[in-house]
Formats: sequence, structure tokens, C-alpha cells
Amino acid sequence: MTKRLVCDVVVVGAGMVGAACALYAARAGVDVRLVDRGPVAGGTTGAGEGNLLVSDKEPGPELELALLSARLWDGLAAELGAPVEYEPKGGLVVAATPGTLAALADFAAGQRSAGVAAVPVEADRLHDLEPHMAPGMAGGVHYPQDAQVMPALAAAHLIRVSRARPHLGRTVTGVLRTPDGAVLGVRTDRGDIHAPAVVNAAGTWGGDLAALAGVRLPVLPRRGFVLVTEPLPHMVRHKVYAADYVADVASDSAALRTSPVVEGTAAGPVLIGATRERVGFDRSLSLPAVRALAAGAIGLFPFLERVRALRAYAGFRPYLPDHLPAIGADPRVPGLFHACGHEGAGIGLAPATGQLIAQALTGGTPELDLAPFRPERFDTDRPERSDAGPPERFDTDGGGTS
Repeated sequence: MTKRLVCDVVVVGAGMVGAACALYAARAGVDVRLVDRGPVAGGTTGAGEGNLLVSDKEPGPELELALLSARLWDGLAAELGAPVEYEPKGGLVVAATPGTLAALADFAAGQRSAGVAAVPVEADRLHDLEPHMAPGMAGGVHYPQDAQVMPALAAAHLIRVSRARPHLGRTVTGVLRTPDGAVLGVRTDRGDIHAPAVVNAAGTWGGDLAALAGVRLPVLPRRGFVLVTEPLPHMVRHKVYAADYVADVASDSAALRTSPVVEGTAAGPVLIGATRERVGFDRSLSLPAVRALAAGAIGLFPFLERVRALRAYAGFRPYLPDHLPAIGADPRVPGLFHACGHEGAGIGLAPATGQLIAQALTGGTPELDLAPFRPERFDTDRPERSDAGPPERFDTDGGGTS
């Protein structure tokens, strides 16, 4: 007797990417169940800053994804309103030396050719944008398309308006398959959920979920810390970061890398990043990392030396070796789709990812070319060193901590 399918698709992961996949799939007429071991935004999304950035991406597939997402975020912000704390405040990238400024100007020129608004800012005009910035900078570039949301609230409201049925507190223990190898749903510690399609939106744990389906996806955790200050008046107007942040994002090094990133929030505290290192799922507080964050932030905004840091927290970015997410159908397992590996950009890239997944699920023409994001692209590579340790949970998207 054929088992009855209880839905059309199971999305695994209730972070921002999973929420966006659920939203756009449901709006395409697909019956969606959303499964997560923890609460909504209980993994990477909840440890993120909520950045929606085009400023840190060079021309290519990820920037195309970011530009599409920026347009979609505008519409979502208008629909969802104040509860998601959407702030289209723009970004400001600054260079401390003439050499760094020249490299930044070349980078911005390439972005402009790809459709990014990147406005050069002379050194003597930086204080018009950021009155409290340290003097002596060589110049910068203003990115008016950069924005911010409160990630946990945004994920929760995307799920709310999607009307997808969430199954929280369920650990996925297997991917069910038919005799010919196609997806039949998922097995959880609280029962099976049958569906002809499964979307892997498990973020940092996306490789472990892929393994349950019998395929390889070399996702590794990349730890990042964030410092949170006491609430302040509106003293940092944009997302402000040093030009070397872009190089740190693109680095393949497992060692600690830091570059100052400072931004205010609607609630008042200033968020300070960013660090990157591959240490598995170790959540231990790293004093060198936190000290580097504080020193870098004070270098950009000297007033922060007199401000109390209330807390620091860590999150894990889902890192893939080529720094591109896996998006789309997996040809190795019919019915398996991937939407993970966004590293620190998942919150910003979530809407475009969700829309592309919905188009793939319903047989539509993807709005962007999915070839650069194909999940099987790593099959011919030498296997990555596994420093992830045992999986903690399948409960996160690619939100990241930057």
C-alpha cells in the first residue's frame, strides 16, 4: 500500500533561509512543512547581525543573488513593516591609506558595472556621513543599497506570513527514500513526515543533512564573534567597515582573521564585528578575538573606548570551499534540494534563495542561472578536512555572524 504524502515539501531549517524557502514555496502553491530541532532562528540566524549587503561582493553569481535579494527585501519590508526592524541605512566602506583606497576604488568600479550603487567619498566628506568617525582616513565608498534587519524577528515573521506549518523541536535523523532512490520525506525523532521533496536549509549543518541523503556537501562551520554595547544615541548612522573586511570574507584561512565592522541598531546597542576562524563547533570565548574586535572598532569610532560592552556572542557561518552557497535540485537524489552554505551572507541572500528554490520546486524557469550554485560541484574535489565534529542540530540557515 502506498504511503500517503502529508505535504509537498519538507524544509529542514527554521532560520532565515529556511523561512524564505517556506514563504516563496507556499506562495507558489506548495504545501510546506518546516522542520527544526530547535526554535525559529535558534542557530546561525539568531547569532547574526542582520546585514543585507551588496557592498562586500565582487561582480559574479553571489552579487547577482544579492541584488535580487535587495529588491525582494524592499518588498518584504513594505509588507511586514516595523516588526522586522528593516533599516535601509546604507553602508560605508573606509580606507585608512591611499593604497587601500585605490584598491577599494577599483573594486567599486567593477561593482558599478554590475549594477551596484557605489559612490566615492572624499576624505573631507566622510564626516558628513559619520560625524563621530576617527579623523585621518584616506576616503571611502558609500553603498546606499546596504540595509539591515533584526534577523530573528524577520525569520519569525516570514514563517508567520508563509502559513507553512512548523514542526519545531524535531531532530531530523534520516532522509526517507523510495526503492529507486527518490526522496520520500524525512525521519525525525518524533515520527516521519512524507513528501516528494526535501529542502536542505540546515546552514552550518547542511553537510550532515546531505550525508543523511547519501550525498556529499562539504559545509564547515566558520566561527565569528560579535560584541554588543550598551544602548546609545544614534551615533553610528551606517554599517561602517574597513576595506580589508572584503579580503577577510574571501579568505580560505582557518586561522583567526579580524577586520572592524561597526553598526548601530534600531534598539540602540552598537554591534561590533567581525572575526572569522575555523575551529569546529567550539563556542568558547576567545579573548584575542574579542580584544581585536574592540580595538578595531575604537580605531574607526574613538568614542567607543568610553562605552561599555554588555556581552559577546558567537555564531557559525556555513562555509563552502568556493564561498558560494548550494542552491537548487541535487541530481544525485531526485527530490532533494539544497539552500545552504551562504557563509555570512545568508540573511541578506535568503529571499532570492527562497524564490529560486520555489521556482525549482514548481518547474519554473529560475530567475538566475543556478549553475554556479549546483550542489554536486564538489564531487571531483579532494574531500575537505572535517573539523566540524558531530552535528549539534539541523536548525540553522546561512545567516552567519557578519
